[in-house]
Amino acid sequence: MRRSNLTLVLYLLLVFLSGVVVGALGDRFQTTQSVKAKNPLNPEEMRRQYVEDLRSRLKLSDDQLKQLTSILGETRDRFRELRRKYGPETKAIQEAQADKIRSMLNEKQRAEYEKMRQERDRHRQRSGH
Repeated sequence: MRRSNLTLVLYLLLVFLSGVVVGALGDRFQTTQSVKAKNPLNPEEMRRQYVEDLRSRLKLSDDQLKQLTSILGETRDRFRELRRKYGPETKAIQEAQADKIRSMLNEKQRAEYEKMRQERDRHRQRSGH
């Protein structure tokens, strides 16, 4: 009878320890994924990563890499010009939307809405948008 009790205790201990290991690995995985999600790459890092992915996967030559860099630079400049050109109009549309939303909210909701907008603006500034 004593041997069966010892076996039972060892099995319970094994189950408990395996739970601890699985829990620790799960926590590490979750923490790693959360940190990655909270720290997105800035546009320049995203571009470098994109270029490196294309270079390695497509086996680009040095000449092709120079062409790619030029193409991406031209595209970036065109988007910047487009944002500069239409930025004021876009901002006016966004403000009109915000005004309409404010008009449907009560005072307490409006205060929270403004707080949310400020948080979103800070996030955009940090991420470079």
